[in-house]
Amino acid sequence: MILQLLQRAGEQVGAWMYLIAGFLAFAEAALMIGVVFPGETALLVAGLAAHQGYIGLWPMIAVAVLAAVLGDSVGYEVGRTLGPRLRESRLGVRIGSRRWADAEDFLGRHGGKAVLLGRFTAVLRALTPGMAGMTRTPYLRTFLPWNIAGGVLWGAGCVLLGYTFSASLTTIGHYLTWAPLVLIGLLAAGYVTVRARRRTHPVNQA
Repeated sequence: MILQLLQRAGEQVGAWMYLIAGFLAFAEAALMIGVVFPGETALLVAGLAAHQGYIGLWPMIAVAVLAAVLGDSVGYEVGRTLGPRLRESRLGVRIGSRRWADAEDFLGRHGGKAVLLGRFTAVLRALTPGMAGMTRTPYLRTFLPWNIAGGVLWGAGCVLLGYTFSASLTTIGHYLTWAPLVLIGLLAAGYVTVRARRRTHPVNQA
């Protein structure tokens, strides 16, 4: 059932998956949509589509990594340019002071490593780059190296995870196709064995 849905989606979207998944990965931090829609979901689906042959695996990984790194860099620049006004804007108010405080505390505790570690939590992934820009974290010396490392691990990891999951579904689907026949065969063999034993060793009747 899942594979059928993915096949239909892949047929409809096709090569547009590069653009769609790449944009959502980029927009997570650049537009902070990761607060409501994690970009990793799109990358997982892209990995599934790659396994089905609708897009290429390695081109999709390259798009995912590049989009993630660029998105965080844009998020950093937005935070650096707008500063506290970003938190007080309509979008910042909707995000909520608690989430901003969590991102600020996370960055304060982990420094530049927060850019890498935050990759694996949706809300922090969206807010940490902007917070790093607000606090004037050095871009070239600190932010960019951790951003590239996080983009590679997260972008490639999500696509490969989706690809591997699709391969697992294909394997399971193959075995499920033959499972009923195997079960029927085992039941038939068991029945024949029981009948043969009864004939060889008849039950003594009182």
